[in-house]
Amino acid sequence: MKKSKTLSLALGPALNRTQELTQRLAAEILSGRLQPGARLPTEQELSLATGVSRTVVREAVAALRADGLVMTRQGLGAFVPADVQRRPFRIDPDGVKSGKDVLQILELRMGLEIEASGLAAERRTSHDLVQIEAALRSIEAEIEVGGNAVDADFRFHLAIFRSVHNRYFPQFLEFLGNFIIPRQILNIANGSDPDRVRYLRRIQTEHVAIYEAIRGQNTAAARKAARRHLSNSLNRYQEISTRASRRAEAARLAEAE
Repeated sequence: MKKSKTLSLALGPALNRTQELTQRLAAEILSGRLQPGARLPTEQELSLATGVSRTVVREAVAALRADGLVMTRQGLGAFVPADVQRRPFRIDPDGVKSGKDVLQILELRMGLEIEASGLAAERRTSHDLVQIEAALRSIEAEIEVGGNAVDADFRFHLAIFRSVHNRYFPQFLEFLGNFIIPRQILNIANGSDPDRVRYLRRIQTEHVAIYEAIRGQNTAAARKAARRHLSNSLNRYQEISTRASRRAEAARLAEAE
């Protein structure tokens, strides 16, 4: 059994001590300073080294275990697993804030969603079609009352993924959650102004094209419509990100004057 190395884990004045300790321990593991098979310091050792309670230590170790970075053995403690690099895929919603983050998630969606739309056109049932259409109606209703339709938009895409009849498709989308709809992250498309309505109606027109292709069981058209929708989304958010950067720079220069 490998012994744990002496670690430097002094924590700064963070608001969330559990999260900070989790990140520090994860860094030790992923950098190789804590190698596969190594035992983590005990709860008491970590508590004394970091100045946090043993409850915080337990919560941090539980978070590492959930991420596949440690395994616990009854009566022996927590250890770095041999296959630590096979930890579960994860995207932290709190880290998805910048325009670049949004664009990268859109690129990830393109890789899967275009194929999902084609498979949905091929495999969808009449029940699936009802669910997709209901989500479309919900988007339309939210546009009319001045909402941003984020949740309804997510339900639309989730209904398509469920229509593939492959459980991993909806599971993956549910894992990502509705922050795949980037307008909530970039704080756009809110309010009742004409620009907001035009913006959302362009998106809705693209949704309708995907739906109609799936309804007609035209796999090629469904893939094409999904590609157009996501390509247009990439272009829209690239423009939004650029404008936001220019506004931030202008504000910085104004403050400097």
